[in-house]
Amino acid sequence: MADMPRKNHEPDVSVIIGAYDAMPYLVRCLESVEAQTIGADRMEVVAVDDGSTDGTGAFLEEFAARTAIPMRVVRQPNSGGPSGPRNRGLDLARGRYVFFLDADDYFGEEALERMVAMGDRAGTDVVLGKIVGVNRGAAKSMWKETVERADLYSSNIKFTLSAQKLFRRDLLVRLGMAFDEKLKTGEDALFTMEAYLRGNGISVVADYTCYYLVGREDRNQMTKKGGFQRRFDSARALMGLIAEYVPPGSRRDALMVRPFVITLLPQFGPGLVKQKAKVRERKMALAAPLMKAYWTPGLGRNLKVNERLRLMCLAAGRLDLLLEIAAFLRDKKEPEIVRRGNPPRPHLAYPHFGESSVLPDSAYEVTVTEWVGGRRIEAPQRGPRPSFARRVVRKARRTVLSALRTPRAHRV
Repeated sequence: MADMPRKNHEPDVSVIIGAYDAMPYLVRCLESVEAQTIGADRMEVVAVDDGSTDGTGAFLEEFAARTAIPMRVVRQPNSGGPSGPRNRGLDLARGRYVFFLDADDYFGEEALERMVAMGDRAGTDVVLGKIVGVNRGAAKSMWKETVERADLYSSNIKFTLSAQKLFRRDLLVRLGMAFDEKLKTGEDALFTMEAYLRGNGISVVADYTCYYLVGREDRNQMTKKGGFQRRFDSARALMGLIAEYVPPGSRRDALMVRPFVITLLPQFGPGLVKQKAKVRERKMALAAPLMKAYWTPGLGRNLKVNERLRLMCLAAGRLDLLLEIAAFLRDKKEPEIVRRGNPPRPHLAYPHFGESSVLPDSAYEVTVTEWVGGRRIEAPQRGPRPSFARRVVRKARRTVLSALRTPRAHRV
């Protein structure tokens, strides 16, 4: 362990870097830390080399020896995942806030200064800084505006659950929070969602690029590894966490969209058609208890039609129907838009539409905005049907207003 002399005062932010075979990406990563406008006196770095074999550990120690930033370097045997190094770094951190920086990625120069200022101003426990992808994609829908206090249930922040955020360390210490080292994927989603649910608010810094998410040319990233069993483990853990802290109802349904659509549903996409029967059956068996415990019609209305249909097939144990829909998606077919009901509402005619003995027409109804053949399909506003008394009052009001608008000479 290399330990630089450290100032006695508490730093504003501890940057925790877990690194495994991170060269040469680590060079740019550390340069971005040193360039932070928040200044060396307001930050510290805790870097954990997780058994690297490419000189990562030596480079960390060299950087620690010459930087003005107080920095601690820990070298340990490989733990097999990102959770161990992050937990070790969290144990050693002293800052008011912590930020988990992946060794492949890098900061925008004003990132920490802007995020710490936001957390202090808003009094929130989690601050999201705008992320853009470099040689890879990155989520965009949550960066439309800077918000001091975002609503977890109605906004898209629930779809960004990576660990690359600013967390108030007092929250993590008080709740005894740590990354689940048993999970081999999705451990960051579990950690971040718990902080969202149990913390004192979430802020979003969207008017400045705080974080650059780098796609490695060698593709040696943990998020790209692991079989389907790990995905089900991740979905089960996240669904269980949400159910523990949010009672049944519309708010739980809104949050459950994340594990159902992002983690579970990709296992039942177009690729399912060409998978072996044994794999399909195993996936169905793993999904069954999750569908039984957490699937609701309310959740279904928060989804696109093809997502809802596939999950309804899972809930019913109908692999045959699921394969038909997966094949429809694989062939990139466009469903016909059909309007039914009173008033008429848009439906998408995926396989077996109109065959009520298979799936009800309501399963095919557009309930969120969709794009079909380049055409935007908006979901009609739904609301409770007014009571008879309210309808009578409305009719009477319209009659009175109509009479008042009629010229005097024309009144009977």
